[in-house]
Amino acid sequence: MTVEEGADDEAGLDAGQIHNVLRNDRRRRAIQHLRRADEPVTVDALSEHIASVETSESPPPRDVRKSVYVSLHQTHLPKLDELGIIAYDQRDQQIELRDRAEEVEVYMEVVPEEDISWSTYYLGLSALGVVSLLAVHFDLLFLSSFGMEFWSWYFLVLVGVSALYHSYAERKHRLFED
Repeated sequence: MTVEEGADDEAGLDAGQIHNVLRNDRRRRAIQHLRRADEPVTVDALSEHIASVETSESPPPRDVRKSVYVSLHQTHLPKLDELGIIAYDQRDQQIELRDRAEEVEVYMEVVPEEDISWSTYYLGLSALGVVSLLAVHFDLLFLSSFGMEFWSWYFLVLVGVSALYHSYAERKHRLFED
């Protein structure tokens, strides 16, 4: 759920502000968690979530929750509120995203440590295709028994299927819908 911004918030964030916001793991996690929420979130609930992610424990240790709460309340949430990314009511301890949060989406694609980026995947796929077609051309290995046309179609279809899956995966993990 997002809150609409007023007319005085028309000017967008500059790249430096966006990078400054996203430089911190807790701010990124706060934006991601708020995006998934269907209603305003309390600082306590957000602190609990972020502490769980950071410690991989549920429930997280009390001292970690308290540390996360203090850093969110004193530093991160006021900064996000000042930039118009969230609406933060300090009295009610309620937080929700504002429309401006969408400006940071393009910068939030994260590749988990155990995964490779899509650009690396496509580079590897094209290198494998070139090597395979060269092997067929020079009659190397068993590849030439299938012929150049087969391997050309094989890699064309493989790239197409990969692109379809890539599109699906990006839409599924997208934080902000159009």
